[in-house]
Amino acid sequence: MTRQPLRSPGRPTLDAVAARAGVGRGTASRVLNGSSQVSPQAKAAVEAAISELGYVPNRAARSLVTQRTDSVALVVSESEERVFGEPFFAGVLRGINSALIETPLQLWLAMAASPEQRKRIEHHLTTQHVDGVMLLSLHDDDPLPAMLRDRDMPFVLGGRPARPDPDDAYVDVDNRAGACQAVEYLLERGARRLATVAGPQDMEVGRARLAGYRTAVSEPHLIAYGDFSEAGGYTAMQELLAREPELDAVFAASDLMAGGALRALREAGRRVPQDVALVGFEDAPVARQTEPPLTTVYQPVEEMGRRMAQLLISRIRRELVEDSHVLLETHLVRRASA
Repeated sequence: MTRQPLRSPGRPTLDAVAARAGVGRGTASRVLNGSSQVSPQAKAAVEAAISELGYVPNRAARSLVTQRTDSVALVVSESEERVFGEPFFAGVLRGINSALIETPLQLWLAMAASPEQRKRIEHHLTTQHVDGVMLLSLHDDDPLPAMLRDRDMPFVLGGRPARPDPDDAYVDVDNRAGACQAVEYLLERGARRLATVAGPQDMEVGRARLAGYRTAVSEPHLIAYGDFSEAGGYTAMQELLAREPELDAVFAASDLMAGGALRALREAGRRVPQDVALVGFEDAPVARQTEPPLTTVYQPVEEMGRRMAQLLISRIRRELVEDSHVLLETHLVRRASA
């Protein structure tokens, strides 16, 4: 016989949930707190009882008992325009959400593009407000990692830091190997004057992708710098064409910069790939929408977000993690631009 929903006349209690599920109060509490020390059968029974009784946890009371807020923060050191306009950040957020959806943790998002914004955020990154923090798109001068260490706050970095603390947890993609693979592919296709539109050099991702180019290309190096944006790629490509009009291949350190480079090449009367072969990095949606479609290096941004959240959950729970330094693999996606 199917059980019908049973609503108590007052606010349902945790004891009522445990009784309805046929488990002890401690088991019901562990399910609510996202503990892994619960059998699948007990977890399913408690979740069914919660639904049937309409139980809503008293978050303030739980916080006093568990010393947790059930909230985590994602702090992105970029402007709102970039966070909401560039596909990389949307992909990381989707991955984070997919990992948090099975937990009681709620995510709040903050942008820290200026010292003023960062100062306001610092006041909220305490154990009274969040249980842990994920940091994304860090620049070298960012003070947040050191501050979080001082506060003994669990945190995970999105991207390998330039000078990592041995105890820091991070998730990154193998930017150097991916860039090297892209450049070697262009060389195999016959490139002789191979340039790069590099990313910002105050970020490890920008330095790593430039290092991949330098590993594959012997002197002379043809380098111009952008900021991972379409406009930055356009300006850098104009600079490269002015310096080396006969260049025949370009590796751009992001797909958005490759899109800007493509526009500059078209305006200069250079055909892609007939006159100049072009490869990007990320495999963002824009790579399939350019004309011609963009050959690029795929990076698993959703997996990056998912692994960041999983690492943070483990750190919040003080669980031992076999490897807190995660490096995800990349691969080349061949399309018509090279």
